[in-house]
Amino acid sequence: MAALNEVKRLVVKIGSALLVEDGRLRADWLAALAEDVAEARGRGSDVVLVSSGSIALGRAALGLPEGELSLEQSQAAAAVGQIRLARAYEQALAPHGITTAQVLVTLEDSADRRRYLNSRATLAQLLALGVVPIVNENDTVATDEIRFGDNDRLAAQIAVTTGADLLVLLSDVDGFYTANPRQDPNAQRLEVIEEITPEIEAMAGEAGSGLSRGGMKTKLLAAKTATAAGCTMAITRGTRPHPLRALAEGAPATWFAAREDPQTARKRWIAAMKPRGEVCVDAGAAAALARGNSLLPAGVVAVCGDFGRGDPVAILGPRGQRLGQGLTRYTAAEARAIAGRRSDEIEAVLGYPGRAALIHRDDMAL
Repeated sequence: MAALNEVKRLVVKIGSALLVEDGRLRADWLAALAEDVAEARGRGSDVVLVSSGSIALGRAALGLPEGELSLEQSQAAAAVGQIRLARAYEQALAPHGITTAQVLVTLEDSADRRRYLNSRATLAQLLALGVVPIVNENDTVATDEIRFGDNDRLAAQIAVTTGADLLVLLSDVDGFYTANPRQDPNAQRLEVIEEITPEIEAMAGEAGSGLSRGGMKTKLLAAKTATAAGCTMAITRGTRPHPLRALAEGAPATWFAAREDPQTARKRWIAAMKPRGEVCVDAGAAAALARGNSLLPAGVVAVCGDFGRGDPVAILGPRGQRLGQGLTRYTAAEARAIAGRRSDEIEAVLGYPGRAALIHRDDMAL
């Protein structure tokens, strides 16, 4: 598996049981994690943190009883705890000169194309500005996600959304075992899992903590999502101080091998989609695309079909030859209106500021 110092974009999932103990924040542990994040950024890695903990912190602040909470109680606890969680990360990372941002999402955000694209664009901009996003499930409005959801799968989706090449799940165990190590003394940790087979799935157990919602089954689901998108995933013990530093130094872990790199996987996914329309470009735009540039409206000479923002469209060259396809950042009507226009004219034509590229190079397969 690639060393952490080679990772370009890292997503780290932090569970409630690691961050909160007896209703109180583990401030010393969080301070050590903040040092790890600063070290990763110092190596040139973008970092995204997907953190549980809002319900656990809010529950203690509200004095709610132990045991299963009702949906309304969980939502109220999350509303109170989200403020505390965001403040804790801000205070831990600020001494390292790191700006944080709170991003609240749900798993269903990835199912709606418009919301997915908005989330992706926001996260990309935050990372470009050097910010460390703190992503949390929006438990104040979620319903099924509170009852059955988990941040393992959410972290995997964020890894896919941001094009991460490594996802680290910090857990209360140091990897994936052939059986529950708390119950079976003969359970063995698997060092590397190249493929998630039915035999591997049969080894997964349930959640082992009253605070944690995700067990090994959800971690396998996360691994399937991440590795299919070209993102390597690791499960390692997070209870120790400096868990990321320990992982970089060879701490025990289970590594799930990615099938390919994130960019290749994404472009293959785009290329396999059925186009909803076509955009025809001039020779200058075709040459720019060949050099790896995005498609700007100025290079578009014709738009065919009826498509929405985020839909796949075929890109045709000046002789009608197919150059590839990509995900458009405009609807068909908007694309027709701004075709042939410079990017600085988009606002005057549409009446609102738009994105400079019609199809960004990251959303294109040639």
